[in-house]
Formats: sequence, structure tokens, C-alpha cells
Amino acid sequence: MRSLRKAVDITGIVQGVGFRPFVYRLANQCDLSGFIANTPAGVSIEVEGVPEKVDEFLLRLPQEIPPLAKVTAIRSRDIDSLGERSFRIISTQLGQSANTLISPDIAVCEDCLQELFNPRDRRFRYPFINCTNCGPRFTIIRDIPYDRARTSMDGFRMCAACQAEYEDPGNRRFHAQPNACWDCGPQVQLLGAEGALIDIAEPIREAARLLQQGSIVAVKGIGGFHLACDAKNAVALERLREQKRRVEKPFAIMVPRQEIAEHFCLVNDLSRKQLLSIERPIVLLSSRFETSLASNIAPGNRFLGVFLPYTPVHHLLFNSGKFEALIMTSGNLSEEPIAIDNQEAIERLRGIADAFLVHNREIVRRCDDSVIRVAAGLPQQLRRSRGFVPVPVTIEHESQPILAVGAELKNTVCILRGAEAFLSQHIGDLENPESYNFFMEAVTHLQRILEVQPRIIAHDLHPDYFSTKWALEREDLQHIPVQHHHAHIVSCMAENHLDGKVIGIALDGTGYGADGAIWGGEILIAAHVGFERVAHLHYVPLPGGSAAIREPWRMAVSHLVNNYGREVQSLDLAFLKEIESRKVQVVLQMMEREIHSPRTSSCGRLFDAVAALVGLCSTVSYEAQAAIELEMAAHHSADGEAYPFDLAKEHSMWKIGTHSLFDRLIADLRKQVSLSDMSRRFHNGLAMVMTRLATIIREERNINRVCLSGGCFQNVLLFELVLNTLRIENFDVYVHSVVPPGDGGISLGQALVAAHLFQARIGENS
Repeated sequence: MRSLRKAVDITGIVQGVGFRPFVYRLANQCDLSGFIANTPAGVSIEVEGVPEKVDEFLLRLPQEIPPLAKVTAIRSRDIDSLGERSFRIISTQLGQSANTLISPDIAVCEDCLQELFNPRDRRFRYPFINCTNCGPRFTIIRDIPYDRARTSMDGFRMCAACQAEYEDPGNRRFHAQPNACWDCGPQVQLLGAEGALIDIAEPIREAARLLQQGSIVAVKGIGGFHLACDAKNAVALERLREQKRRVEKPFAIMVPRQEIAEHFCLVNDLSRKQLLSIERPIVLLSSRFETSLASNIAPGNRFLGVFLPYTPVHHLLFNSGKFEALIMTSGNLSEEPIAIDNQEAIERLRGIADAFLVHNREIVRRCDDSVIRVAAGLPQQLRRSRGFVPVPVTIEHESQPILAVGAELKNTVCILRGAEAFLSQHIGDLENPESYNFFMEAVTHLQRILEVQPRIIAHDLHPDYFSTKWALEREDLQHIPVQHHHAHIVSCMAENHLDGKVIGIALDGTGYGADGAIWGGEILIAAHVGFERVAHLHYVPLPGGSAAIREPWRMAVSHLVNNYGREVQSLDLAFLKEIESRKVQVVLQMMEREIHSPRTSSCGRLFDAVAALVGLCSTVSYEAQAAIELEMAAHHSADGEAYPFDLAKEHSMWKIGTHSLFDRLIADLRKQVSLSDMSRRFHNGLAMVMTRLATIIREERNINRVCLSGGCFQNVLLFELVLNTLRIENFDVYVHSVVPPGDGGISLGQALVAAHLFQARIGENS
């Protein structure tokens, strides 16, 4: 009988997800001989048998892949028959370019959980149980191909029982690289507040006991340390706030089961799907009015960040303790990167943690928890990190290797390779030295695991951003500066696979403008290769620069002076009576003399001004606090009124003025209109003026597609109002769901702008 042999090359997430054993079983079911091997490009397969069986294999292959696998390309070709009699899994092939995709870290699966709590199983209560369907991946990988020797499991030699599972194609741990057990794998230990070993038989049970007593325990996980305490213990929580220097910013809670999440919060079908997903992100949920949780978990915020256990250690803690919810916040001081090394954690978290639950498996890459919310029936990434990185964003066209270094706050970096964009995990604020070092580590690591050396680097226009300075020091690379809000809009275009021109509404706090001002309330006509600014909020001074961000009352004064003149104190506004007259006079002089008062069109700073004016928030302890509290204030209002904005066209540019807005707002303050209604009217007005401008621009330019981007669209109320009003006017509206609308997604936009500009220059020179 005629024999046919084919070579099949597959790229995608096909390593560390049970792909080789799947192919092994499928080949045997089809009576085929040959082999499969991991390669730096993915996997390489050769199959040989009767043509009908080879065809069956190729037909079933993409339809039956393992649940964690993601195939991006299958290429097959005929080759000479060899007359083999069996199908084999052979050693990794080296020496090719790296095109494989690395799996992210995945929550422990149900099969492993069944074993974890089965007293008859040899892995009963083993804290590192995993299989090909779950467990750590990205955070333990040093290099590719993904084999044990290239992970932080290389120091743990498998025992005979684990080795037998690893070599058995019928076992779900077949070629599971982190495979281990009590006899041969990593172990946990409990350390005291100063790092001394607590010699105890069951460290996890003791850690749970300490948590019940009100202690703060640093828990080493997959991507770094968490600081944990009982979420019902207000005293422990307040101590954690003081020692972590996190005065009011909300904490996330971990609960053992979705039913507990539903006890504390309102959970719809889409939110439940996110909670239960294999990525196990933190999901922002509307909290119920009265719960037994400590009241100081999320002060001034109706949303609660909730997530489910995703490591065996988490499950064992809940199983061992008597608590319904644990605070699980990043193991760091405020604004620093998360700690990953045992000694580093002891040094950095000493004085915060009363004990350290550690283990001896190295975390190669730090990776914070991801954060998602559901808005307008859509999942929205707020922080894209563990569980999602390094899954690429697919783009429309092949690109030269390009590195984009993001902005300054909530930084991520991005590398383009072919038709895929790889964003890093959440890095943080580069003003912090530790985060800046992490930024450089993330760039190096992405380049290594992707095996690319970009010759083009994209960066923000702001000359003082640390990411920009670092990029400009790379003198061997071609530099492409990208305006901040242009990058925002193009990032939205990229994940929605849009070409051509769009109306881009970019609303955020801070972005360096092409004219040197601080932009943030922008409407652009944007394409990949350029943009035109067609509308923006009227410029006002930013008195004191970053001080105005920390003290929103400054922005209230700035807007009032812009609209009513210098004698703002004659307006007899309550918020001004709470500010020292001397401080107000200093701010007035700064603006009058134009000292350290750059012009800004920032929408985020307008939120700050309104929040301060209505007496809600004159100073803040964390980023966007004033805007968040203003959004929360609108929750109980269904008021349909909208504060008016002023529109005027100057030299083909629409200016959005706020005089009418503040007239109405001050009038409502004097009439003692509720804070809830005033906040709602402000949100309504902002949504209406953006839609009105989009309608005008559509008539002028014949563009019906609108992209929404920027950190202000993390405000659910504003996002839903703008989205819905645009849809009522029959716009095609595109939003973010794969990358964050804030600065965490901006590196994607920078990379795409650079790719198209580079291609355009090649076309001009050809």
C-alpha cells in the first residue's frame, strides 16, 4: 500500500500546553508513524502512513487541540517516506529563529484540585501541583524552547514516579515541565518577621492561623509576593495601609469561591465568566450595600476588586483557615514593583509583614495580577499582566522588529515581530527607580524570548519621560517619536484591526502635545501615519505642574480664573474657605506670572477641578482619586440634565470652553443640588459635547468611525454615556478590550505608528 509522508510546522502557543502528547495520541489513533519535536519556532511534526490517514490527521489536528493551545499557522509539505513503524516524541531542535508563543501563567485546573484535596493521592496538599493544563509558564521561563532545563525548575530533578508520568503519553503530566511532587519538587517554608525560619511541619496551616489572628502575611505566589490579611479585620487592614503607605487606594480581595464573590458583590454573567476564566484576573464588581467586610477596603468607591484563588497555595490557605475573604495586594511599598525574591521580600517588606510564606522555586519574571472590569457589556482590561502576557495582539500586516517603550505611568513596553505585537506585563511608574530597573529588565527579557533585536525604537514626545530618555540613549537604533494621544487612538485601531482614518476621542490626564502644551481632552482625525487635531478642551494653566495633580483644588482655581478672572475668592465658594488664603494667593501669582504653570487641555484635570469645586476631593492620595470619587458620586442619580459646554471654532480648530459648565455648576451649588445629581450632570454634559463634536466632524470629513481611548474611559459611567450617545447617532464605535485604554496600552499604539511610518518612508525612497 502506498505510503505518504508529510512535514508539518506549527507556530503559536504550542509548548507547555500538552501539545506534543496530544499529537502523539492523535498520530497513534490515525495509525501514523513519525515524530514531533519542540523547536524555537513552535513544533515540527513528520507523519507517515496511508494517504487517507494522513489527511484525517491534518483535518483533526486544528479541531482537537488542547484547551490552552493557540495555533497561529500550520504549514505542511510532502517529503520522502522513511518506512518508520512508530511515532515518537524526540528531543528539542535548536538553531532556528524563535517564532513560538509562550503560554501565560494559568490557574490550577480542576483535575489538579481534585488530587490536591484527595488524602489518597500522593500529591495530597502539595503546594506546587500542576499538569500540562495549568500552572506557571511565563514567570518561570528563562529561555526558549520551553523545556525544563530552561526554566526555574531546572534545579529539581524528578523522582521516579514523576519521571514515569512525564514520559507516559497517556498521562496528563506527559512533558509537563513544572511536574513535581513532595519527594522531588519545591517546598514551602514559613519565616518570621525578621526572616528567621519557623520550624513547623505545616507552614500553610500556621500561616492561615496567623491570618485569622490578625497578622499580615507576605505570600510568595507565581509572579511575586502578595501581602495578605483577613478582609474582615479592619484593624489589620488599617495597619497594612499605614505600613504599605497606601492611605486610601482600594485593595483587592481574594475569595475561595464564586458564591462568596456573589455574597459580597453584584455579579452578572460576563463578570462571572471573567472571574472563572483560566487567567483568574482581578474583576471590578459593584459591591453590595452592606457586607461583613471591613469598611476601609475601598473607601469612597462602590467597586470592589475581587479574584479567585489561582495557585495551590491560595486554595490551601482558604482550606486551612476560617476566613471568607483575604486582602491580597501586591507585595511592595506604594508605587514600587512587586517583590519576587525571598531575600528581597524580607528586606523590602520588613516592618509590614508579620510572617513570610515562601518557597524555593525562583520567580524568573515578576508579573502583577491583571485587572478587568465589565462596562457596556464588554470586558475592559485595566491592567494586562498575569494570565494574559505574553499572548500577542495580532496585527494586520507584517512589520520590521520594532520596540516601543510606552509612556511614564502604568508603563508597558511592546515589541512587534512579524504580524504580532507582544506587550510586556505591567511595569508601573518609571519615576520610581525600582520600576525603571524593571522596565529595562522587561525590554531585555522580551527581546531574548522573542529572539529579536529591533533596529527601530518608538517613544513618547515628552522629553523628560524616563522611557524617552532611555530610548534616545540607544544611539544605534532609529528613533521614531509618537505623540501620546495619537498612540492612544492607534492602539484602539490596532486591536480592532482598523486601517484608514478614524475620529479619535482621547481623554486622559497628561500627554505631551505637539505644541509643547499638556494635552488630555482631544479629538483627532487619526490614521496610522499621522493625525490632525480638530478639537480640544480650552487651555488653562496647570499651576505647580505635578502639584496640581496631587491637589485638585489648584485646578478648580485655574478653571475659575480662566472663566471669571483673578478675584475668585469673591465667588464665595465653600471649597476655597478650606484652603489657606496664602496658598490660594501663591497659585494665583504663579498663573499670573506664568511660573511653573504649563497650559493644559486635560480632561482628567477638569474632573479634578469639578471634584474639588463641589467639595468632594481637594487633595488626593493616589492617582485619579478625585475623578474616581466624582464617578462614584453619580451612582445614585438618574438625572437627565446635562451641564452645557461652549463650542467655538478658531482657525479650523474647535475649542471646548467651560464657562457655561461652571455657571451652571456654581448655580447648582448655591441651590444645594445633591452632589450625586451635580456629578451626573457633569458626566452627561461631557458625553453630549463629545458626541456633538463627533457629529460635526462627521459632516465635515465624512468619517463615521470613532475610537475611544485614554485613561478617562476607565470611568464606567463616562465610557457608557459616550458609547451609547455615539451609537444613538449611528456612529461605528470602537473601544478597547484586549489592551487597557489608559497608558498601559499606549506602547501598542507607538509600535504601530512606527511600523507604518517606517513602511511609508521605504515607499517614498523606493
